[in-house]
Amino acid sequence: MSFLASASKELIGMFIDDGALALLSILLIAIIAAAVEFAGLPGLTGGLLLLAGCILILAESTWRAARGKRPSDT
Repeated sequence: MSFLASASKELIGMFIDDGALALLSILLIAIIAAAVEFAGLPGLTGGLLLLAGCILILAESTWRAARGKRPSDT
């Protein structure tokens, strides 16, 4: 049973390594989908906003990860 728990944690960790990245991506998708469905936002505009938002979220996540892994001065 311990092997299954360990394997499932590894599998989930491969897809959700950065919790903030996953949460922000899901939140962005939900907001854009709601805007297209209920607010009448054109689909192409929603797609472009989704693309721009995903690029910004990925850039922020990469910047945050790079900032945390600086080599030491010693």
